[in-house]
Amino acid sequence: MTQPTRRRRVLPTTEELRVWRGFIETAEALRAELGARLQAESGLSPGDYAVLLALSEAPERRLRSSQLADDVGWERSRLSHHLGRMEKRGLIRREECRTDNRGAEVVLTPEGDAAFRASTVPHLTAVRELFVDALTPEQLAAAGEVAAALRANLG
Repeated sequence: MTQPTRRRRVLPTTEELRVWRGFIETAEALRAELGARLQAESGLSPGDYAVLLALSEAPERRLRSSQLADDVGWERSRLSHHLGRMEKRGLIRREECRTDNRGAEVVLTPEGDAAFRASTVPHLTAVRELFVDALTPEQLAAAGEVAAALRANLG
């Protein structure tokens, strides 16, 4: 006698959708508040901060444009437009690649470094206030596990 196969549910349940919406809406509200505070306190957008962070961590504070796009998770055209705005403000400069003249490197300027450093403490204080302090140590660990599981599932 064969057992009937269980059909897997294709769509999320009402409860699963409630959790999903809560997760997405809260993440968006958190990002919006952090971005608004960053802009108000430092004049940097979240995109500026992401670019400056990647450059501040790079060897010699420079990265190829393609590597920077990968590091911040943006399409190259989006990055190019954003870098143009940052370059006009003196935060970065673009130079020909020293090892391969087919590409460009993005370089953190002293002004960009100063802006990044000035923004870091207020930004990290807001991260602590809005995210870390809102969770128990157990919830924070669980949030890390959830983020890791979602990242792994995305490949």
